[in-house]
Amino acid sequence: MSASPSSPRRKDDDRDTPPPLPEPLRVAVADSHTHLDMQSGTVEEALRKAASVGVTTVVQVGCDVKGSRWAAETAAAYENIHAAVALHPNEAPRIVHGDPDGWSRQGARPGGGEAALDEALAEIEALAALGHVKAVGETGLDHFRTGPEGMAAQERSFRAHIEIAKRQGKALVIHDREAHADVLRILREEGAPERTVFHCYSGDAEMARECAAAGYYMSFAGTVTFKNAASLREAVAVAPAELLLVETDAPYLTPAPYRGRPNAPYLIPLTVRAMAAARGIGEDAMATALAANTARAFAY
Repeated sequence: MSASPSSPRRKDDDRDTPPPLPEPLRVAVADSHTHLDMQSGTVEEALRKAASVGVTTVVQVGCDVKGSRWAAETAAAYENIHAAVALHPNEAPRIVHGDPDGWSRQGARPGGGEAALDEALAEIEALAALGHVKAVGETGLDHFRTGPEGMAAQERSFRAHIEIAKRQGKALVIHDREAHADVLRILREEGAPERTVFHCYSGDAEMARECAAAGYYMSFAGTVTFKNAASLREAVAVAPAELLLVETDAPYLTPAPYRGRPNAPYLIPLTVRAMAAARGIGEDAMATALAANTARAFAY
């Protein structure tokens, strides 16, 4: 049979193959946002590979009640893992209205209404009170995946997470997808926690200046390495050095030149080097700032 565009890829083009180890950083940094529970291999393997290239700390982020429990338990078991717990912005509408297609990892489920959301939020707050849980997130707004019918539940959940973070004295980790103006508005209306992090920052330089004025941290993922991401590199260049963080959001958003292949904390050096280039500084100086900023943002 002749080859066609739909033929299987050659083994050497297998997008399931993990990228090779990058050159190690000389100054250790933290991955400020990762999902170890969604990655292949064991936690020990992930930590060992990351440490071998200078990524010595990770923040494990929960996206639903089950994942948040796992994040808290894993952080309790490993000294160099810190936890963030929350209902992802797309999880709240599924709790209220149901998920008949089973899109989330929890599978198909009926809607539980506002009472079910209240119950889930109460569990998130109980987890947020634990000492090894350093943040409430990822929470926020997602206008890309959730339609108008889910916006009320999403916004209610976001506001509740802001209050939980403030009551528990924890950092707030923001998921902001195609919702910049509304996220910033709600933070103004509710009053942001003292430490607020825009995970996988996706705004431009103008928004970076607005975030800087409010004292918000901006965490950059592998997207900053993409060819079409000039606006992100401009944001890195104008943001105050003391408000910058770096992350993988693994297993997603793998940095170039491995875009589309599995991401993991050990690939952080590629993003650190892209950020350093965007600012016109050396990678050691960039890594030193990122390490200090992450420790300060998450109070560890």
